[in-house]
Amino acid sequence: MILAKADAVVRGLVGEILARFERRGYTILGLKLMHVTQDQAKRHYAEHDGKPFFPGLVDYITATPIVAMVIEGEDAIEGCRATIGATNPIKATPGTIRGDYGQTIGRNLAHGSDSPESAQREVAIFFNDQELFPRAHVLGDWISAK
Repeated sequence: MILAKADAVVRGLVGEILARFERRGYTILGLKLMHVTQDQAKRHYAEHDGKPFFPGLVDYITATPIVAMVIEGEDAIEGCRATIGATNPIKATPGTIRGDYGQTIGRNLAHGSDSPESAQREVAIFFNDQELFPRAHVLGDWISAK
């Protein structure tokens, strides 16, 4: 699960972010521009509830639209997180999304799930089953339309 956060949307970097995952050979199963509700934000950041920065996280992710993506592929979680780069853009390696475009820890462009369990939980927050398109389904529809 990948989120192109508000700063990525506002700065016009969503296409670049998406392209980096596609160039690595990952498949996009779901993609949408959306406003995150307070409930979705609180569920997404539940592990930080009670911490002093929690309200700021919720305010930030609900302030402007984000782009949510479900990405599939070999070692997708590790590969996507490597593509995104370190949380602190100043410490992120050049060539990563955050290393090339990030400005501050609080405005670091993207979120990537850190485990299969987190990905499953997060996908359920942002997508329903009808919004996900497995690669075999998409290719089958395309081939049958020919």
